[in-house]
Amino acid sequence: TSNLPGDPRDFFRPEFINRLDDIVRFRELTRDDIDQIVDIQLERLRRRLVDRRIGLALTEAARTRLANEGFDPDFGARPLKRVIQRELGDRLALAILEGEVTEDSDVTIDVVDGDYRLTATSTDDG
Repeated sequence: TSNLPGDPRDFFRPEFINRLDDIVRFRELTRDDIDQIVDIQLERLRRRLVDRRIGLALTEAARTRLANEGFDPDFGARPLKRVIQRELGDRLALAILEGEVTEDSDVTIDVVDGDYRLTATSTDDG
């Protein structure tokens, strides 16, 4: 659906309409759309961790919270990338710098007491 009822040609002057290449109507994002966008953004974060041999997994609670925090009815999923960077990327970077997460680790992110919690386990066989 569109924010404009009817045909945009009924609202804008022909001079303006003629400057447009095309008129594209967007529909509102569904929950499934948001979940897919979460997956795409998390995959980008995972690719950044590959060089350090760090795996990343999220519990369903963490994924749900990211989807809820990253969606805004007025802006769609635009805030999601910032939420993932602030809540996951920055925390992971700090954990790596402090030595809590090292190479050859798997990191699981969960929500505990209303906050994201990172748990790292070594995948190094010795």
